Parts: sequence; structure tokens; C-alpha cells
Amino acid sequence: MKVYSGENIRNVAIVGHGHAGKTTLLSAMLYTAGATPRLGRVDDGSTTTDYDEEEIARKMSIAASAACVEWGKTKINVIDTPGFNMFVHEAKMVLPVVDAAIVVVDGVAGVEVVTQRVWNDCEEYKTPRLIVVNRMDRDRANAERVLESLINAFGRNVIPIELPIGSEKNLTGVVDLVRMKAYSYELGGNGKGKEMEIPANMRGQVQESHEQLVELVAEGDDKLMEEFFEKGTIPEEDLIPALHNAIREDKLFPVIFSSGLGNVGADRVMDFIVDYTPAPSEHEWVQGEPATSGNGDAPKRHETDAEPVSLYVFKTVSDAFAGRISYFKVFSGVLKNESTMQNFSRGSTEKLSHISIMQGKTAVPVTELHAGDIGAVAKLKDTLTGDTLGDKAAPIQYPRVKLSEPAITFAIEPKSRADEDKLGPGIHKLMEEDAMLRFFRDAQTQEFLIAGTGQQHIEVVVAKLKKRYHTEVVLKAPKVPYRETIRGKADVQGRHKKQTGGHGQYGDCKIKMEPMPRGGQFEFVNDIFGGAIPKNYIPAIEKGIKDAAGRGYLAGYPVVDFRVILYDGSYHDVDSNDMSFQMAGRIAFRKAMEQAKPTILEPVMHVEITIPDDFAGSIMGDLNSRRGRIQGMDNKGGNTIVKAEVPMAEMLTYGVDLTSMTQGRGSFNMEMHHYDTVPGQLQEKIIEKAKAARGDVKEEEE
Repeated sequence: MKVYSGENIRNVAIVGHGHAGKTTLLSAMLYTAGATPRLGRVDDGSTTTDYDEEEIARKMSIAASAACVEWGKTKINVIDTPGFNMFVHEAKMVLPVVDAAIVVVDGVAGVEVVTQRVWNDCEEYKTPRLIVVNRMDRDRANAERVLESLINAFGRNVIPIELPIGSEKNLTGVVDLVRMKAYSYELGGNGKGKEMEIPANMRGQVQESHEQLVELVAEGDDKLMEEFFEKGTIPEEDLIPALHNAIREDKLFPVIFSSGLGNVGADRVMDFIVDYTPAPSEHEWVQGEPATSGNGDAPKRHETDAEPVSLYVFKTVSDAFAGRISYFKVFSGVLKNESTMQNFSRGSTEKLSHISIMQGKTAVPVTELHAGDIGAVAKLKDTLTGDTLGDKAAPIQYPRVKLSEPAITFAIEPKSRADEDKLGPGIHKLMEEDAMLRFFRDAQTQEFLIAGTGQQHIEVVVAKLKKRYHTEVVLKAPKVPYRETIRGKADVQGRHKKQTGGHGQYGDCKIKMEPMPRGGQFEFVNDIFGGAIPKNYIPAIEKGIKDAAGRGYLAGYPVVDFRVILYDGSYHDVDSNDMSFQMAGRIAFRKAMEQAKPTILEPVMHVEITIPDDFAGSIMGDLNSRRGRIQGMDNKGGNTIVKAEVPMAEMLTYGVDLTSMTQGRGSFNMEMHHYDTVPGQLQEKIIEKAKAARGDVKEEEE
């Protein structure tokens, strides 16, 4: 493939709801452009971009994947993204490196859950959008109904620039409302339309739609408006650049029609990408992070070859043969093969050997890439997703994509000792390529935990562990890290005395115990006077109390937020030692807990839930049933953001429950906020469960 400069490059992401036909549409584009020998199909695993074995098995996209086509004098880089709620973060990850999004909508279903979500992400990144209504050859496909759905969801700036000729099995072509030309196709053909007369029964509708388009384009430009009023239309040579500018500035969102599986309109999709989506060189500049500049100003780069070279890594893939593959966009300069770059994110140096462009899983070697182009390189030492590389003499760091926190957590256990050795390395490789995957150990429960966007996400990770890294694991619901504390005071004596022939054991201490504020943890106060206990034994008493507190009193959970004051005791010249006073400390602790009104604490999470306005009432009712306390509500773009504090024990399955309650349209994130007392009736259940668990342990030991 030849080298292209920025003005002849188009970078687009294909986004939208699952099963809208995104991957199939891209396959039709590749086939029509001659990049593949056949029309790939999702159901038989023959598409270019769904190449992972999990994607083929599940018949769905799981991760973003890149491909490119040469169309006329232009190179179109296309990133195919997943459309299922669990994996749609992959679409957001690529938005900083594309210049437009192709929002694919099903010809029957119209706007669906993820359509709205990716649209909002595009709004956040100010990404121009072109809407493709796909699968127009399906039964019950209806252009008018889908257009109504789009306008209701996204406003009157959604405007068709094409109309389909026929529908369902009678889909035969499309009419271009800009050039006022019609094109016919053969279902399942080579994808290249033949120019034809506009059907007589459509001429009135076509003329009316053309006038609506021209009027909407002219609205934002006084000169065009004058021309429109004077001539009643706008000539094609003025309309095309005006439409291009309106799309680039997010003033218009044009709609075209296609069938990926029937290969109808794929050539028109590529024509429209070339004509109407912005080239990288049209951007004024790309903004860096302020922290990298010595004077506090944020550095900027123009997407031109003349600037110092810089690139941003937007995706990482772990390949069994090639190792770590880093996908990047060249934001400025010309990247040559075998270049040595500075990683500004990690302070290390990387050599980029064998740079390439990706066609799905196939790497096509190139000698250089110009500003605005997208490529890949294997085997970088330290570089991961979100890193910026470039000329050491011209530092810059591009902003990372901010994602919400994972929604669901499982405890994960290896099935065997062999699996235990492979678990950590395997998961860390998967974490390199999946920005929403977390793996960590809970310091209190000592469990290894794995967190992701939902149950299906974690199931895919488990399947990859087994197939790629031959590691089998078991998933369990995580333990809630309860704690224990006291509400009252105590004054007790702890004495350990044992005589067993020869030297005995003797330790004696008197302590006062009192509660501390939440978060106070533990405080030990030495208030001994007159040498009642020698100084060298006092640390042993503290250690004994700490050990006993770590084992808990009511249900085996650590005791926190209490103060112990050691004020008296006694010792024996011969029989006293460290171990005796540790035992005395443990005895004193247990006696004090009996008097000090022990109680159980539970972690309470701060939760933010984003749902369409229609679901706000039912979500708040559900939170109340989970012992949640509503802290506030905000409205943003047709969505309600509910803020609440909810016990962690009530949120373990919330991701699945929220999906069910909102038809997949809700999302949430949560973080640890504070510990609070568990209600009495629930404490009894927690204590009974803990006792049963300890009983099971004893039986196993016996």
C-alpha cells in the first residue's frame, strides 16, 4: 500500500448498537474496494475485523479492530467497534484518534440503547457524525420510521442526504439528494452502483427532500441563504463544500441507507466519507496536557508533516506470536521505520521497528506514516494504551480517555496449583489490552478480585484465560469486607498464669477500652506508672491486642476504631516473658469486647447512576429497597444522574439488575465512601453465617 499524506486520509470509527450490522458493513466496504476477495460474514467467522476466537464463537465484536481501504485517491482508515453495552467502552477509547464517526442504525429497530450512548460519547469529543441506516433489506425495514426515531433522539439537524429505492427484499438502490442522481444495485453483487434515472414515483419526494436539505445547509451561512432565496436552490459545486463544513462543525448529521449483507450502498458510504468527513489536516491543532509544558501552558500540535513527530497509542493487543502490538495515530510529523522515540508518559525510550498498518489481524509493513495516519508496531518494551511517544526534543503528552469504573466484581480462584502460577501473568496481559479490566487483592478478605463492566465481560476474560493462557479459574461472589467496632467503654483485667514444672508463664495487665471516631483505626496508650509492668513487655501487650483485634470478636472481622489505655498490671521476675504478656493482652481484649457493646460495620459506597429520565422513579424505589440513601439528582441531556450512598452488600449484583431494570440503557459507577453500622437483624445473619463458616473450617481440619 502506498504512503498517503494528511489531506488524502480519512479516519472514521464505525459505532452503534450491537447487531446493527457494523462489521458486515465494513466487510462490504472492503470487498467493494477490492481489499478482500469475498464478502465477509459474521455468522461464519469470515469478516476481517472479527478475528478473535471469542468473537467468532459468540458472533459479536468484543474489541475495536482496524482496517483500511483505498478509495479513489483517498485512504480510509476504519476502526470497527463493539456495540454491546459490556464492551462499548472500546468505542470511546478510539474517538480521540478518528475524525468522524459512522453511526450505524438498524433499519428495523432505529435508535437503540447503545446508539444513544455512543452518540453522547461523540458529543463529549465533538466528533462529527454520519448516520448509516443499515440492513434496509430486512423484513419490516422502514426508512420513514427510522428517520423519525433519529430526529426524535438527536434533533432536527438529522437530515437524509440519500433515500432508499424500495425496501426489504425489494431494495434495489439509493438516490443521492445532493447530486440528484440514482444508483441501482444487485443484492449480493459487487457493491458498485450503476447510475440510473430517478424512479418516476419518487421524483416528488426526492425534490422535496432535496429542498429541505438545501434549506438546512443554507441556514448557517448568510451568503448561501441569499443564493438560496435568489435561485431557489444551491448549485452542487457550492452545496458539497457547504455540507462538508456543516458536518465538520457538528451542525448537521446526514443520513444515508445501505445493506451490508446485501452489499447495497457500500460504495456510496465510502464516497460520502471521502466527500463529507474532515481530513486530519483540517484540524486547527491537537491539544496536549498542560503538565508537560514548563511555563504552564498546554502544548499544541498541528496535524502536519512539518511539526516534530508525535504519536498517541490508543489500543494494545497481546498476540501469541507477535507479542504486544501497539496501535497508534501519528498526530504530527512523519514517522519513519526504525525510529527511536521517547515515551513521554513513562520516561523511557522505544525503538519502533517494522511499523505497519493493520487489516484486521494482518500487519502490512510500511516504511513511513505521515501526520494523520493510523498504524501499529509490535514489541515495544514499556508502552501501553494511553501513552504518548515522540521526538525527545519536543515533548508533549496527549490526554488519556477517562472511563467509568468497572460495575461488577467477582472473587477469582485458580483451579489448581499450576493454574495459580499462570493466573497473574495471564490476567496482566489481558489488562494491557482491556482498559476496563481490574485485578487486585482485597487486603482484608485476602481474596483475589476481578472487576469488569458486567458478567459477560468477565466470562469473556475467563474464556480467554483458558484458551490463550491455559489457565482455568472459578468465579465466586466476593466477600463483603465487614469490620467490627465498639459503641461503649470497658475496664478489665487480663491475666495469663500457667505453671508447668520449671519456669511457668505469667502476664497481667489492666486496660480501659473506648470507641474512637470512624476511621480512627486503633490507638494504644501506655499509662503505666511506677514500673507495674517493665517497659520491655508493653509492646508484647499491644501486639497481643492487635492480633486479637485482627481475628475479630463477633463474626471474625477485624475490630477497628477503638482506643486501649494500659494503666496497671503485674509481673513475675522468673515466669514473665513476651509470650505471657501477649496472651494477657489477648485475654484482656476479649473481656473488654464483652463489656464494650460490640457491633458490625459495613462498607457504604457512593454510587452515581445515569439512566434515561423515564426510569428515574423506579431506580430510586429500587435504591430505597437496597437500604440506599439518595443524596441528590441532576439532569443532563435527557438523562437523570442519581447520587446515593448504598451498602456494598446490596450492590454486588447491581450491574446485572440495572441492565434488566433499564433495558440496558443505564450505567453506574461507585467508590468506597465510609463504614456504617449494620442494622441489628442483619448482624445476626452475618454472625450466624460466620459461625457456620468457622464450623466448616474446623470439620475440614479434623
